[in-house]
Amino acid sequence: MMTILTLVAFSFLSAPLVGWAGGRSWPVIAAVPLLLFAGFCLFLPILTAGEVALETYRWIPSLGIDAAFRVDGLSLTFALLICGIGTAVFLYASSYLKGAPRLARFYTVLTLFMASMLGAVLADNLVVLIVFWELTSLTSFLLIGYSPERADTRRSAQQGFLITVAGGLAMLAGVILLGWVGGTFSITAILGQAEVIAAHPTAPAIIILFAAGAFAKSAQAPLHAWLANAMVAPTPVSAYLHSATMVKLGVYLLARLDPVFSAHALWIALLTSFGALTMLTGAVLAMRETDLKRVLAYSTIVSLGTLVMLIGIDGELASVAVVIFLVVHALYKACLFMVAGIIDHETGTRDSSTLGGLRHHMPITAGVAMLGALSMAGLPPFIGFAAKELVYETGLELSGSWILVVIALVANVSMVVVAAIVAIRCFYGDLSSTPKAAHDPGVAMLAGPVVLAALGLLFGAMPWLISDSLIVPAASATAGAPLDYYLTLWHGFTPMLALSVLTLALGVVTYRRWDGLRLRLAAIDNIDRWGPDQAYDRLMSGLQRLAAWQTRLIQTGSMRVYVGRTLLTVAAAGGITLVARGGLELPSFADSLVPEIAIAVILAVAALAIVRARNFVAGIVAAGMVGFAVALLFLFQGAPDLAFTQFSVEALAIVIMLAIVGRMPFREQEYRSKPQRTRDCWIAASIGLVASLLMLSVLAQPFDDRLSVFFRETAVPEAHGRNLVNVILVDFRAIDTLGEIVVLGLAAIAAAAVLAGMRRAKREERQ
Repeated sequence: MMTILTLVAFSFLSAPLVGWAGGRSWPVIAAVPLLLFAGFCLFLPILTAGEVALETYRWIPSLGIDAAFRVDGLSLTFALLICGIGTAVFLYASSYLKGAPRLARFYTVLTLFMASMLGAVLADNLVVLIVFWELTSLTSFLLIGYSPERADTRRSAQQGFLITVAGGLAMLAGVILLGWVGGTFSITAILGQAEVIAAHPTAPAIIILFAAGAFAKSAQAPLHAWLANAMVAPTPVSAYLHSATMVKLGVYLLARLDPVFSAHALWIALLTSFGALTMLTGAVLAMRETDLKRVLAYSTIVSLGTLVMLIGIDGELASVAVVIFLVVHALYKACLFMVAGIIDHETGTRDSSTLGGLRHHMPITAGVAMLGALSMAGLPPFIGFAAKELVYETGLELSGSWILVVIALVANVSMVVVAAIVAIRCFYGDLSSTPKAAHDPGVAMLAGPVVLAALGLLFGAMPWLISDSLIVPAASATAGAPLDYYLTLWHGFTPMLALSVLTLALGVVTYRRWDGLRLRLAAIDNIDRWGPDQAYDRLMSGLQRLAAWQTRLIQTGSMRVYVGRTLLTVAAAGGITLVARGGLELPSFADSLVPEIAIAVILAVAALAIVRARNFVAGIVAAGMVGFAVALLFLFQGAPDLAFTQFSVEALAIVIMLAIVGRMPFREQEYRSKPQRTRDCWIAASIGLVASLLMLSVLAQPFDDRLSVFFRETAVPEAHGRNLVNVILVDFRAIDTLGEIVVLGLAAIAAAAVLAGMRRAKREERQ
């Protein structure tokens, strides 16, 4: 909790800091996430010992909602990635965006984004999780829309926001259902009753709702279009979104809930099918692009599909594969995105079809790109090799799952091709001319990619550095039970090794034929015409047409129509609810009802007179009759003070309204036709009937006299008054009465202003 509060406070301080120190503020800007990274590292010994850190604060005790935060292997892995890669991103941005407009706002939003991500992955309460979940959508919207003056930026930011928030709404419904089924919103408590929840009849609905939220956030097909379009954001944002934040949040949610639903057939079917579809979709779309950021973006979609598919596979090995692939992807993807940004920043273009031979002018960047690409391609001794073998081993462990192995093979081949496009196509071959003179950037832009690329090599050569302290605890949290696994790079001559060799061979062949393949895929217009991106545009256009049609239908411009529809809706909703819920009940009247029946007849005659009135004067007088009849009812029911108040108010109201009508340009005759007056009569009768039935049903219930007793007992000693009505209005409801007086006073002032304006207009007309 203190970590999140620190980041929130720092986010508001970063703007004045950047404004004051300018480009010299980067040491402080980057130091904050670095210190947080170091702080989270202190939890590693605790997790190695098999313990979990839990911190709880009272938040909304009346609803049983606590602000609880949990640090276990899974949440700590995400927290370290968020803070570690966040440090590299902040440092990188200090040079990449040097001199850019709105830089102070950028750092503020980026820090809030980091805080939102940390809050989401550390939350041990579903309500707290959904709050931070939506904050990531909001802050990512601001980050993607960094340049709001551009139309493509506005569209991409809006698209990402609408898709992820729509998924968040579905997830909110899932949270409510899961909290209702489990009797708690605590994630720890929910994990403790996994079998009961998974067997509940509402489990399929919960699974679908949570999957919708996670799929939208993690860009699963067919909701993947927003992620590629988000490349309009600055490269530091792209690197952060794709490696450690935002899109990984959906993966985190699925991994967190996997112990609850891992044995449910629907959970397995949804995650494996959509994950496999996303892998193939991303692989095909990546082969069509030349823009380095979009190529990497579609490869991220492939990786996200792989993670979702692995989560959907039950078993301990799949849990280990999820965690190791998650870490590996974060390292090489952040590195390569920053490399793509360096190429764009230093050469003026990121079109891979026009780049080549950059190693002559950018040798350090070329070396970093090669290290990241080798890990992405899954070659030893990089940690990416271990991740790729685990993916294949997980697929081979399943009986009859050869199709998943084939899909994984296609996905990994595309990874090899994308890695070669970034590292070989751009830096080797003939030197090409670029809009700007190419050269290696400064330390601030290179430090992050160098460290990330080096870690991919270090963890591959010495996997024990993260095996027991990070990978196994995170995999245990994903599996929902302690695991005993030893991460190693070399597994011997196995079928997985044969598949790795086949992957590399097919990747090399595909890369050598990439130019022709890309042109053929790009020529398929139906991919763009009927793809989800165009479907989004058609959906938005359809919503606009629907809104226009609804406006023409509903917004008629007639206040009478608005009031009539509102009253009819209230009457229908109230009446249907009253009957459907069995609340209709009539009281038994022991006393004589002769006075009440007589008053009811007067009320009916007065109401009929209002309907048949031909002008406003007759209508006002008839309405006054209704008010006087109600006053008589108060009088017969033993409330003479209230009755005489009603008499006075009605008399005064009739006089005032008649005075106003005499000065207003109303028509003398009723302008409504007979069918219109008949319709209004039925609407009024409907709302009156429903209101009467509701009141009678209330009167049929046992009377609760606690308030009456309270007012009688406290009126004299506390309010010093014996008239209960006056005491209630003036003392016990003093603020309410004051508010009513203020409203009436404002209405009188407004009416006086209108009348004064009308008199002024008449004088001007005479002049």
